[in-house]
Amino acid sequence: MNSGYSDEGAVPPAATMRGRDWPCLRQFCVFLENRVGALHSVLRRLEQQDLRVVALSTVDSADFAVMRIMVDAYERGKEIFELSGFTFFENDILGVELPDDPQPYVSICMALLQAELSINYSYPLLYRRRGRGAIALHVDDVDAALSVLEQKGLRIVTERDLLDDDEML
Repeated sequence: MNSGYSDEGAVPPAATMRGRDWPCLRQFCVFLENRVGALHSVLRRLEQQDLRVVALSTVDSADFAVMRIMVDAYERGKEIFELSGFTFFENDILGVELPDDPQPYVSICMALLQAELSINYSYPLLYRRRGRGAIALHVDDVDAALSVLEQKGLRIVTERDLLDDDEML
């Protein structure tokens, strides 16, 4: 696979690596047995490592459950999932601060609808700045959605925002 970086085997410069201001958040989708205590086991393991869960959504069936989860420190979360042997995958999610609007959800949905972009699913983020909450969105075209949301003046929540909780209210 060509990364666009010419020095074979060398580590790319930090400026070219995914950084804290990357406009997407990383979500872990963890597969669990649908049994008593499975969710507790995962959450306990994360929180014992001083990771803060900033979003959580679960979907279950008779035999298994899928937990969608975001933590405040993506790299540490990934390491814990790998070392613990959990079956999981990751994907990009958009975090959008709710606008100061009487119908903030409608404003976000309308911006994406006008651009003919689909929202596959959404759930709240444990985030509060300047008296505003935020939501996580999984969309069919991340780049187009970022462009549209920013053009509409909506603030995108970054990984740095999840780490910098000093400013949170």
